[in-house]
Amino acid sequence: MSKQTYRVCFCFQRRFRLAVTEAPDEIKDLFNQYSENGIMTVDRLRRFLIEVQKEEKATDEDAQAIIDQHRHIHRKGLHLEAFFKYLLSDSNPPHQALRVHHDMNAPLSHYFIYTGHNSYLTGNQLSSDCSDVPIKQALEKGVRVIELDLWPNAAKDNVDVLHGRTLTTPVELLKCLKCIKEHAFVKSEYPVVITLEDHLTPDLQAKVAEMVTQTFEDILYTPGPEGLKEFRSPESLKKRIIISTKPPKEYLEAKEVKEKENDAQKGKTSGDDSAWGKELTHLKSMSVADDKHDLDEEDNNAEEELDDGENKLQQPEAPEYKRLITIHAGKPKGGLEACFVVDPDKVRRLSLSEQQLEKAVATYAKEIVRFTQRNILRVYPKGTRIDSSNYNPLIGWTHGAQMVAFNMQGYGRSLWLMQGMFKANGGCGYIKKPDFLLTTGPHNEVFDPKVKLPVKKTLKVTVYMGEGWYYDFRHTHFDAYSPPDFYARVGIAGVPVDTIMKKTKTLEDNWVPNWNEEFEFPLTVPELALLRIEVHEYDMSEKDDFGGQACLPVSELRSGIRAVSLHSHKGEKYNSVKLLMRFEYF
Repeated sequence: MSKQTYRVCFCFQRRFRLAVTEAPDEIKDLFNQYSENGIMTVDRLRRFLIEVQKEEKATDEDAQAIIDQHRHIHRKGLHLEAFFKYLLSDSNPPHQALRVHHDMNAPLSHYFIYTGHNSYLTGNQLSSDCSDVPIKQALEKGVRVIELDLWPNAAKDNVDVLHGRTLTTPVELLKCLKCIKEHAFVKSEYPVVITLEDHLTPDLQAKVAEMVTQTFEDILYTPGPEGLKEFRSPESLKKRIIISTKPPKEYLEAKEVKEKENDAQKGKTSGDDSAWGKELTHLKSMSVADDKHDLDEEDNNAEEELDDGENKLQQPEAPEYKRLITIHAGKPKGGLEACFVVDPDKVRRLSLSEQQLEKAVATYAKEIVRFTQRNILRVYPKGTRIDSSNYNPLIGWTHGAQMVAFNMQGYGRSLWLMQGMFKANGGCGYIKKPDFLLTTGPHNEVFDPKVKLPVKKTLKVTVYMGEGWYYDFRHTHFDAYSPPDFYARVGIAGVPVDTIMKKTKTLEDNWVPNWNEEFEFPLTVPELALLRIEVHEYDMSEKDDFGGQACLPVSELRSGIRAVSLHSHKGEKYNSVKLLMRFEYF
């Protein structure tokens, strides 16, 4: 691996000397500071863990375990090469250990929940296949909310799952239910919520009730006839399945409402997501002018009314279907203001499209925060995202929305944030909301997302170097005529005032870039901040190539020098590509 040859044309070749992966100067200085005669002993390694890595509880046993794993020749400690190998290893990750450590005994409304949208689709929203495979994949990644759209089959005697009034091919509901039962608790033992978008007649609703009851048996949780005045906790619902949908209503009325509204709507495509996704858009720069054209599936399937007393078409309901519902969904009459009224005697779920949320937060930001302290708010992508793209999830999270529903089959920067956020709390799919979103002040005041807050802490990030592309990519992947020219982008996704991206210099013709650059990020709301990391390869004539990304919750970012594994644009971890970085707080 000392030299690499690139063919320029039929007659000429270019040869490049390949850089060897070696410790940056600062790492060498630290090793010299904490070693003696070229060896870092157990005692000195423990001091390094406590003083540099800020692992205050580190013991001699912890240091010995590292030495046992990475030592080469010297049994009493680490030499420089072994020390550097440890720093770049998977045993030195940037986030806390994969274990649940949040309080899981609060009501469900106190948590952000990993939520999927149209979980059965394999691709775009218009013509892709429906299948149980994406449901399995979502559950295995820790997604805790699965959405199923229920429609009568062609013979009107059974139930299919599909994206209605599109070219998507259906999958049988029973197949999806069996898939959920088999894979629900592979990644996490905390409850799975199935949100049903129901387009069924009462007789088919009864059939759904029978399938759900027989499939899930005793793992299905039902609240009883009295309903819920407060949601139960994730801890009390471990390994349980929960159903969330609107109370049963007349299918014909729903069909009439939907067809009437669809006649007035105009479809339009969302903007093109580039190879790695468009840069995130903030609320202040978003337009809600086309809100009336948004294909709001929740509204159109007659989930908009909570008042069951004004039914136009009186048909028998399916009581066994209604008894399945733990989290009741629906929108009250009276517009946005009425949506956020808190009922002290019962809890519910409200669904808004991303555009409806943007419109609502302009006027009712504090009311939304108050509503989400007891009730659940679900946000879903606008219907014009037929390419299964996504939106900025921070808008929902900043206002307390628990279920920010994403198209998990897509990819791009928004989905990277979602994947990064739910690495927290052991990847269990439930993250306790920050206290400021849950508390009420002495004068009944709540958190105001519009108020600019003082800086709580500053995160200092040092990007030392990167390696691994040589092993994970063909040598002509980035450039046919020379080694790659890498640069890194590092920044914060969070509340608007905290959000920023910065960039290193570009290092030419180098598979092992050694940037050694520092960046500082003042944070006003560190609880909702995500550290974004991207690597790109500079291309003078075309769009820069993608070299990997990572997204990490700042709340669980470990201080010290850490090995940050990079992922593909689809969120899959590369085998070898890593950055060596340092994180410090002050």
